[in-house]
Amino acid sequence: MDDKPARPFLPFARPSIDEAEIAEVVACLKSGWLATGPRVQKFEAALAEYFGGPRVLAVTSATAGLHLALLALGLKPGDEVITTPLTFVATLNTIVQAGGRPVLADVEPDTFNLDVGRVAKAITPRTRAIVPVHFAGLPVDLDPLYDLARAKNLRVIEDCAHAIGAEYKGRRLGAFGDIQVFSFHPNKNMTTGEGGAVVTRDADVARAVSTMRFHGIDREAFNRFSKAGSQEYDVVAPGYKYNMMDLQAALGLHQLAKVDGFNARRGALAARYQKLFAGWRQIELPQPATFPHRHAWHLFTALIDDKTTGLARDEFIAAMKEQDIGVGLHYTAAHLFAYYRREFGFKPGDFPEAERICARICSLPLFPDMTEADQDRVVGAMAVVLGRANA
Repeated sequence: MDDKPARPFLPFARPSIDEAEIAEVVACLKSGWLATGPRVQKFEAALAEYFGGPRVLAVTSATAGLHLALLALGLKPGDEVITTPLTFVATLNTIVQAGGRPVLADVEPDTFNLDVGRVAKAITPRTRAIVPVHFAGLPVDLDPLYDLARAKNLRVIEDCAHAIGAEYKGRRLGAFGDIQVFSFHPNKNMTTGEGGAVVTRDADVARAVSTMRFHGIDREAFNRFSKAGSQEYDVVAPGYKYNMMDLQAALGLHQLAKVDGFNARRGALAARYQKLFAGWRQIELPQPATFPHRHAWHLFTALIDDKTTGLARDEFIAAMKEQDIGVGLHYTAAHLFAYYRREFGFKPGDFPEAERICARICSLPLFPDMTEADQDRVVGAMAVVLGRANA
């Protein structure tokens, strides 16, 4: 009989929630105002201060934020938007939903970020915008990308779902540039349960997002139903139900105050992973960017070397689960999904770097409450699974 105690399952991500967030949610419940209201306004103001004063619009998700930001550009049928194949499919879905056509450019083999040189080659007379994704929290090289966008009169919507708190050449993402969209999903660096935000310095974009996030109504429910508000309103466009709730913002108010500390802990764990994996031939790690930056470390990714280990990535993930370790998959290259192959003619071989990465990539456990003992469990399990223990 095996008397060994069962090991708790270690997930690849876990939100860090403490009593401050719980108390704020309870206070929100007791206030009687659960939907968009004073806490959302306070959260938007706090985000604007964090980013140095741009316009901030809180929404139900980063997916909603991308959709609204793209709609604000007024895409017409046939308009093209360039992005990366190595992203969650929402990045492409929202381009299609906003009336555009996704055009893909391959990624850099070492950072896994969008290759700006390949973006330049993908531009046509129909191109309207570029959507770079700051993969895993590592900033894309934005100076040449924005130089290219300005030269070609293109808009830039930065998919910052992985990257709150990340910095490019000493400036926070969201503190400069055109439009940024952030995610507050539970596995992200800070959370509102579900949620996101659109950040911009463009008053027209901000106005369009603000209107379209709540049915196309020209004023928000909180303003209509407050003591000083009016029940009269107009509908100026057929909008969406993408408004954040006060219940979500109650979490976000306290999460935002902690996100830089969360990121510092993520960075320390990532540095320790890199030290522990030094000399491992069984995996390949992404390389740092050559420009000054601060990585948000939303994900710690590794490529499984199937030639060295004889183990496919999916087999590795399954074997790690047998060791009670959760491992994520971020991402299957989006052009390989059936819809995008059928509707846009993408096929295997179109973007070889993204395909090489997506066939081998996995995300190891990384979250602020993770201990070094947890991390040692991960590395020890990998040594067994990948045959490192006998190497």
